[in-house]
Amino acid sequence: WLDVEGATWDKPNFPQTDQHPAVCVSLEDAQAYAAWLSARTGKTYRVPSEAEWEYAARGGMSTSRYWGDDAAQVCQYGNISDAAAAQAHPDLRKEPTRLMACRDGYVYTAPVGKFVPNPFGLHDVIGNVWEWTADCYTPNFDGAPTDGSAWQKDCERYVVKGGGWYARNWFNRAAGRSREYANAAMGTLGIRVVRELD
Repeated sequence: WLDVEGATWDKPNFPQTDQHPAVCVSLEDAQAYAAWLSARTGKTYRVPSEAEWEYAARGGMSTSRYWGDDAAQVCQYGNISDAAAAQAHPDLRKEPTRLMACRDGYVYTAPVGKFVPNPFGLHDVIGNVWEWTADCYTPNFDGAPTDGSAWQKDCERYVVKGGGWYARNWFNRAAGRSREYANAAMGTLGIRVVRELD
C-alpha cells in the first residue's frame, strides 16, 4: 500500500467513472454525505449499523453469501481479488488467501450493478468495496445491542463490511468484517447509506 498524494473519491489512482462506487471516502465523509443528502431531500439518510448492513447483504438468506455457501461462485456475484488482479499485480500470487481462482473481469472497482443482485435487489454487497458501518469495532458481540442499532461504545475503529476488490477471500461473505479508523480514506473503502422510513 502507498499513500497517494492528492487521491480523492473522483481520482483514486485507478480508472473510475460516474458508474463506479465512490472510494477514498472516510467515515467522516460518509456521515457528511448522508447529512447533505438528508438536508437536500427532506428524508433521513445515515450510515447503516453493522446489523442493518448484514441483514440487507444477506437478502433474506441464512447462508454465508446470498447465493449460498459456495465461495468459488463469487466471481458471478461480485468483484473480488481474483485472477484478473493477479495478472495485473503478480506479487499478489505470494498471498494465496488474497486470491480466488476465478476471474470477474475487473482489477479495481467494477461499475455498480455489473453482477447478479441479491434477493432484495441490492448490487455489490459482497465485493467491489468495503463499506462503512456506524458500529465501533469489537472482536466479538458480547454485550452488543440486540435491536439492530449501532454499537457505540469504546470507538477506536469502526466496522467495515463487504470485502472488496482487494480483500482476502474469507472477507467476501455477509458476516465478513474488518475495522478502520474513522479518518481512513482508501481506494478499497466506500459507502452505502440507508434511508429511514417515515
